[in-house]
This record gives sequence, C-alpha cells and structure tokens, in this order.
Amino acid sequence: MPYPNQTDMHTTMQHTHNTAPRRSATCSRRALLKSVSALAGVAMASPGWATPAPQARPPAPRVPLRWLEKHTPLAFSGTTWGVAWPRGQVSPDQDFVLRDSSGQSLPLQSWAQAYWPDGSLKWSAHAWTAPVETLEAAYELTPLPSTSATPPAQPPLATATPNGVVVHTGGLSCRISTGEAFLTQVETGTTTRIAQSTLVLKVENLIQQDDGGETTHTHQLKGYVHEVTLEQAGPVRAVVRVAGAHRQQNGADILPFVLRFYFYKNQPTVRIIHSLVHDLIPEHGTIRGIGLELAIPLSGPFYDRHIRFVTAQGGVFAESPQGLTGLRRDPGEATRQAQLEGRHAPPPSTWPKIVQDTLAFIPVYGQYSLLQAQSEGYAISKRIDTGNSWVHAQSGHRASGSGFVGDASGGVAFGIRNFWQSFPAQLDITHLQTDLARTTLWLWAPDGPPMDVRPYHTPTNEPTFQDQRKALDITYEDYEPGFSSAYGVGRTSELELALYAATPSHAQLVAFDQRVQAPPRLLPDPDSLYRAQALHAFWSPAPPHARNTTETTLATLFDFYKGQVEQRKWYGFWDYGDVMHTYDADRHTWRYDVGGYAWDNGELSSLIWLWNAFLHSGRADIFHMAEAMTRHMTEVDVYHLGPFAPLGSRHNVQHWGDSAKQLRIASVANAKTYLFLTADERTGELMRAQVDAVRRLRQIVPGRKIGDHPPQQDPEQHATVSFGTDWGAVAAAWLLEWERTGNTAIKDRLVQSMESIAAQPHGFFTGSGVMDLQSGRFVPDTTGRISVSHLSAVFGLPETCSELIALLPSAPFKKAWLDYCILYNADPKTQKAALGRDLGRLNLGQGHARLLAYAGALLDNHDMKRRAWLIFQKGAAGMVLKDTQIRTIRSPDVAETVDEAPGLSTNTVAQWGLGAIGLLALAPGERVDSL
Repeated sequence: MPYPNQTDMHTTMQHTHNTAPRRSATCSRRALLKSVSALAGVAMASPGWATPAPQARPPAPRVPLRWLEKHTPLAFSGTTWGVAWPRGQVSPDQDFVLRDSSGQSLPLQSWAQAYWPDGSLKWSAHAWTAPVETLEAAYELTPLPSTSATPPAQPPLATATPNGVVVHTGGLSCRISTGEAFLTQVETGTTTRIAQSTLVLKVENLIQQDDGGETTHTHQLKGYVHEVTLEQAGPVRAVVRVAGAHRQQNGADILPFVLRFYFYKNQPTVRIIHSLVHDLIPEHGTIRGIGLELAIPLSGPFYDRHIRFVTAQGGVFAESPQGLTGLRRDPGEATRQAQLEGRHAPPPSTWPKIVQDTLAFIPVYGQYSLLQAQSEGYAISKRIDTGNSWVHAQSGHRASGSGFVGDASGGVAFGIRNFWQSFPAQLDITHLQTDLARTTLWLWAPDGPPMDVRPYHTPTNEPTFQDQRKALDITYEDYEPGFSSAYGVGRTSELELALYAATPSHAQLVAFDQRVQAPPRLLPDPDSLYRAQALHAFWSPAPPHARNTTETTLATLFDFYKGQVEQRKWYGFWDYGDVMHTYDADRHTWRYDVGGYAWDNGELSSLIWLWNAFLHSGRADIFHMAEAMTRHMTEVDVYHLGPFAPLGSRHNVQHWGDSAKQLRIASVANAKTYLFLTADERTGELMRAQVDAVRRLRQIVPGRKIGDHPPQQDPEQHATVSFGTDWGAVAAAWLLEWERTGNTAIKDRLVQSMESIAAQPHGFFTGSGVMDLQSGRFVPDTTGRISVSHLSAVFGLPETCSELIALLPSAPFKKAWLDYCILYNADPKTQKAALGRDLGRLNLGQGHARLLAYAGALLDNHDMKRRAWLIFQKGAAGMVLKDTQIRTIRSPDVAETVDEAPGLSTNTVAQWGLGAIGLLALAPGERVDSL
C-alpha cells in the first residue's frame, strides 16, 4: 500500500525556485478511498498489547479533545496537535471533522504523521484556529464519513514564488526570501507593520597587540538565508522553513541556523522556531549576542509612540518616548490619560498654550533596553540617543520576554518563550525618534557576559585510557582530551510576533504573553489515546481520583523536582530543561561541580519518565517540564555537526563535557511522545537525523577505553553495537522512520536486526555484536559468551521492544526479549538452568521489575506480575518510602532556604517512576501499596 508524503507541501527555493509544489493534504480535500466503514472486520489492537481480537465492524472512532491547561485560552492564534488511531480503523488519507459542543463543524487542516503496518493511519496531525471569544472547553474529532459532501476547496495560506514564499493569512501578508532581510513586508491590510527582519550575531575577537598586550574587538554579523522551503501550505496552517548561517566579513559562514515560520488562517501572528548550531571555535572568537532584529515603521508625533514590556508577574512597564506626564505644566487629564492608554492624544491645539510652546523642549528617549542578566533580576534602562548616558527606569525580579512597540495607530507585539529561564536575554528598542524603529530580541544578551563554552577543566594527568578510567572512579567523570567540545551542539528558541491595529491594553498584552509562554494546546483525551495503543506498553491513564501510595509517591517525586528547578535555579541558555544527577547531602546541594554527578543529560531515561508521567496523569506542569527537557536533550545534549554528530553526551558538569559520546542520549525514544502529540517539525527533523547514527560508531567506539576496537573485517560497513544502549537507540530510530514513511528498506533492516539478535546463542544475554550496517544483521557470535549490563534496558529499550513485538511479530525475537525480561531478576538456579550459569549480582533490580510485569502481561501469568510488584517494592538498587522524605534546610546552614531529599537521585527517581507507571499499566490487579 502506498504511503502519502509526510508533509503537505515541500517546496524548496535556493535563490531561484525550481520545484513544483505537490498536492496539499487537508480536510478541504476529500480523499475518495477507503472509508472507516469499509474497514469492517480489521483486527483491533486490544489493551495491554496482547494479541488483537477481531471485531465484526469497528465503530467510527470519536476522540474527545481538551485544552492542556484545562481552561480556554485568554488569547489564541491557532494550535496544532496529534491524535492516535487504533490499528486498521482509519484510512491513511482520511479526512476529519472537528466539532464543537453544538455539533457544528469547524475549519480543520489534517495530515498523516505515522502508519500501522497494514497501512492504516496510526497518528494524524491537525491544525485549527478560531476567534478567541468563540473557544469552548472541549471539542470532538472524528473521521469524516464517506457519504459526506466534499467541502469546497480553500486557497492555501502560502505559495512559492521564484524568489521565495508569499503568505496571505487574511490577518497578515508577508514575504520570505533568501538573503539578509528574509522576512519582509509584514502587513495588515495596506499598513506595513514590519518592514524587514534580520538575524544578528555579535562576536568578540581577541587581538594581540604589537607591544605584547591584548585587546578585544566586537563584530556584528548578519544572518544570511540560503534556502527557503515551503514545508506546508494548507488553508488553515502554513509552515515555511529557512536555512542559512551568519556571514563573516571574509565571506565565511558560522553558526548555521534553521528558522520555521508558522501562520494560521485569519491570524495577524507569526510564530518562529529558531534553531542554532554552535560551530565557533573558542580560539576564533566568543559570542556576545544572538538576536532577531525587526524594523518597525512608526508615524505620528513622538508622544503618540509607545513601548511596553511585560513582567513574569503579569505587570506591564509602559512608556512613551516623549512623556506628557509628570511635567511642570499639565497638558490636561484627557491628554495624559490618552498617552497612558496608548491612544491618540488630543491635538496640541487643545492643550494649554505654555505646553504647546514648550513641547519641543521635552526630551525624546529614543532607546530602551531590558536586560535579564540572571533568572532572578532584570533591569530596564533608557537613553535619548547613542552618546548619551543611560537612565535607570525599572528593576524587578523576572521579565517575561514580551513587549510592544508602535504608535497610536498600531504596532507589533513580540515575545520570547522562556525568556528569564534562558538568561542572559535582552530586549532592545531603538530609533524611536525616527520613522523606522529597531527592535532586537536577543536570545543571548550582548550586555550580559560573553558566552563561554570552553571546557571547565583540562586535566593534564589523564593522558591514557587507564588514567581516565582511574579518574572515573573518583569523580565519575569520563574525560578524554579533545572530547569536551561544544562544537556542533544546538539550541532551539521559540518566539512570536503579533500585529495590532492599535496599542494593546495592558490586559491584552498580558494575555498575549501568556499565549507565548504557554501556547494553547488541544490534546486527545487520555483514555482514547490509550485505547489506540499507538505508543509503548508501559503506561496507562490514572483512574479518576486515584488515591494510593504509588500514585501519591509519583506526584510527590515530580513535585519535588519541579520545586528543585526553581529553588536551585536550574536555568540558563544552555542549561534550562535539564536537572541534576546526584545530591551532596553534606553541602546541601546537588553535585553541580563533581564530574559525572552534575547535569543529568537524560540519564536512566529521566525524559521518558516525564513523558510517561504526563500520559499517566495529564498534568500540564509535567507536560511543560517534559517539553523543556525535550528541547534541551535533542538540541544541547546532541551533536548536529562535527566528528561526534549525531551522538549525544553522557552526564557531566557541562552538557558536552563527557567523552562518552553515545547513541543512548540521542535516542528518538526520548522525544517520540512529544513528536506525535505536537507534530513539531523541528523535533521531526532531529529524529530523522538519527536514522544513520549507528554509522558514527565506526569512528567513536563506545567501549574503546576497555579494549574494544572497530571490527577488523570491512570496518567501513560494520560496527560493534551493544544490544542494549546502542541497539535500543538504533531500533527506535529505524522504527520511527518506518512508521512515518513506510520505507520498506528501513523495515527490512530492522527486521533482520531483530532476527539476528534472536539467533545469537544467548539472545540479548550475548550483550553485543558486529552489525552489518547495510542489512542491519548481526554477525553470529561463536564465542558463546554471556554479557549483561544493568544499563541495557534503562534507556528506552523496553519501550521500543514492546512496540516491535506488537508491530513486527517475530516469535524468536519475542522469546529472546521475554527471556531477558524474566531472567534478569530471576533466582540464580533459574538463570543457570536457562543459560548454563547464573548472572551474578546485577544492579537496578527495582528498575527491571517492570520487565517481568511486561512478560507476565504478554503471557497472562499472574505469578510473574505479582512477583514484579514484590521486586519493585523491595527496592533493590532503587528507592523505598523513607527515601522520599523531604526536609527543609534554612540559613545559616545554607545561603538560601531549600528543600532536600538526601535519599533521592535522578537515576533512582526516573527508574522508580518508570517502574511504577509501567506496573500500574501491566499489572494493576497485583498492586502492592506499601513501600
């Protein structure tokens, strides 16, 4: 069965456009193929991932949708979300209808995200927008019956041209093209609100002087767009991707970027996803500023021009460049009130004559700057012009990153998501006394400290692998010269622009900011998502009002980490989204400065824990924390350029500091849930970059420090791959690519890989093998060895194997995996009977209990499921109830009051959380409530 394309339109322009657009797949286009009713008799996936039971005629699925935040948004510019469908129930190019509480159908754009093995739709994506005043608390999504009339075709919001892309949403129009000024002529009606947009980069160079001294010089570079791609052009949503780099004076490009622009029907807004890769060698310069500059036309008198900044507390700093309040002579209450509200002031002819005659003597402040140098403090300054001193205007705790610049006839609101969390950040507004103001949204503040990505230490006493292993025993840090490099790591930021026909009220601007910081999301009802069985087997929705020790502890653990993020200030441009690895009870702090105990980098699947916790609970705060960690892990913890790409880095004081560059950190299993729930294009392209990641293991051998070498036979087409941390990531990437595209070559490689693991003398207990990178098949092991690592099944392998067993039935592979699940925590006698010897003392017994529960669920073995709970509650190398005791430490014992739980580490919490949620899903009837 053919598979439709992943995107609706994929038109690329490199200076000249030469590719014709393909067909747009939206709800306005009826696909006259199989309807839901025509799929009668297709087997459905049943709960628990057991063997599907046939049904005579599956009913048309109806998916309730709810807002993530549980309430209707105060401001809305459109939303995109994903929905899962049971196997065999929905045609791959099915049309859908979105209905409100009255049953009225609403304009909707739909496209496919992934497919079941039989070609039916597994994950769809949908885009929708509406006036904010019409929003309701819940909606319903259903496939459109085949008997329904074909809706009339609607024009796309964007079209490709020889010079780029032209967008007309009904709320704005604009042009996107190659070159420096890539976003131009952003208009509402006939009024230009943004003349042009450019990317700016400030780089500081160290210059050696003739007398032996040193000085610095800062260059400001512009971004140059090389490529414009119309990724999606539908009647409700359009996505434009631009790619380029910042151009140096010698013509060389540095810091490549990808920007995506999102547009929705009738909305005067532009959402921007800004993704940057760091490739500046420290010896060649230091970054001093990364920003997006907007040129915003202004008109009218200076006193009718307005700037606004929003604080994270919901306040608004509001001024006019030429203030009419607080003067020695009063222009009148009506005039003062009009300026405060951003309206046209009454004509000067109506003012007292002395004010008319002296208006020209009132200074015009042409520049404003807001600097968030740290998460705990911002400052707003202003000055009349370059060459004049700055005047302090306002200081406070946290600025939200949103603001406005314009005149009484309208202007532009702007916002940076997670602004103070990603310090140092800055907002500059200049040239307010001209007809073209400049607003720069600085993702890295030029008035903050320089960006320092040098290694935090460079030990000279670890020249050999033996020395490095010895150091690992004391600091848990895996150091290797040349590996502590930030070259190739990335960072994604989210911004939004909104055009206004008048200066927004303070309430409107605060509502805009809330939309920027927490974009309104519709999501499928948890029960319908679970019934679709389109994710792994290790989760289920929590029963309403569930009250037991396990559920309470799950909530307590997340709440503790959420509180630690704020108390410990785990914020910053490179750090936001991550948490720390291990605690130091003596200093009452996390081990932020001790080698591999510092930043977690997703160790032992902390991100998968968060996503499973969200699926289980539906809590919006868990979603937001998981989203921030997803952005961080897929960008900062993974290399996108250079000799380590696309591997990830193990936990360290710096996210890129450890020499263990591994597949397990970059595994798509970490972000798969986010991809399907949000249909996020940036995440999708990062997931695709992992398809051939296994080839990097030819150069970066994971076990090089313990004597492993590249395979001697045909090393260009073979690599040594562990069956746990390596193959789990490889299989997850191949599985996702096959689901998204139907690529049979990827499927064949995956199947051969699975079958050859099962064919090893001891299956997964063989530990590793040499993979033929062309076929995916492992070379048969002839040594008869048994090798077990406690890390093999704690980085997404269980989730991936549960999907493989459900999607690609293979009796040998299923047996090999279930053997691993059953024997890992078995008694020595049972292990010896099955393998010829026992496995010795293995670590993370608690974390592996869910594997036994999975085997019990598939085999319908209640004894296994009961034993899984007992093993879990025993807490071997894990957590017991007393470990969750939280205490408060106050001054003078610490600098600031903090909560601590000395018995917890992120390893144990992540594995406990994954285990608890998995056991509740796979063995709920055998639950043991005591810890």
